[in-house]
Amino acid sequence: MKVVFVATGDIALPSWDWLQSSDCEILALVTQPDKPAGRRMLLTAPEVKLRAIEAGIPVMQPESLRKKSAIDAVAALSPDLIVVMAYGQILTERFLTIPRVACINLHGSLLPKYRGASCIQAAIAAGDEETGITVMHMVRELDAGDIVLQKSLPLDATSTAGKVHDELAELAAAALAEAIELFAQGAATRTAQDPMASSYVGKMLREDGRIDWSQPAERLEKIIRAYDPWPGTFTQLESGQRLKLFPFAQVMADESLEIGQARLCDQCLLVGCGAGALLLGEVQAEGGKRMSSLVYARGMRGVVKFH
Repeated sequence: MKVVFVATGDIALPSWDWLQSSDCEILALVTQPDKPAGRRMLLTAPEVKLRAIEAGIPVMQPESLRKKSAIDAVAALSPDLIVVMAYGQILTERFLTIPRVACINLHGSLLPKYRGASCIQAAIAAGDEETGITVMHMVRELDAGDIVLQKSLPLDATSTAGKVHDELAELAAAALAEAIELFAQGAATRTAQDPMASSYVGKMLREDGRIDWSQPAERLEKIIRAYDPWPGTFTQLESGQRLKLFPFAQVMADESLEIGQARLCDQCLLVGCGAGALLLGEVQAEGGKRMSSLVYARGMRGVVKFH
């Protein structure tokens, strides 16, 4: 089967690697233009582009796949299948009709739940018992196409966004392999999504990681895991200094502290919440090193209030 792969994010790398090792013919990779990254803001190529160049596979990096010239360039390849994962642009109706067989997307949730960009964070923060990969036909409406297949991944108290991202990346490769086999056999089915069961989660900003201590401790523990590593979680001292928080925190039934009040307790830093309290794990002050909350707490003077 002749395939065009459309991807930018690292979550797509295992699927790319599988595609390279398969019997499919990869006609081209379409990925986002190189962008400045890191402290020095050096122009950096997506990793998937580097792997494509190393394999001698043509790479396209249009500023927009909505432009006629970009669409025509992909159409000229006459692909059987277009596979999209973590590309980062909305695609046009004309683009979606290019392939002979289908234009499919690999999405990091069990649709119709959590359409949109922050699907991994949303599942962990909600305390879901599982998430997964959905292979679906692409339509103009975001993540609303008919489902080809789904593969589930259990979530537990050790799940962070970073860990689940990597697990879903590997699961996506297995899902893609199964989907392509179904298409090759003409056995792929289509199951419509229930719009009444759908939910949408947009792109997250760093400010979304600000901790609201009026929330229950149980909820905040999940958020700290869900937002690690992006957008990260933080709180603020009365001085205005930010303190980054990292997994894993522990929920306590202690109700003696005011909301946001912190004190040293049992070799850890305990913070009062809207319900219960939270024993913090590792923290990092602005300009400082990441350390245990115990080490940080030893430097505190008097009563500390987080905001």
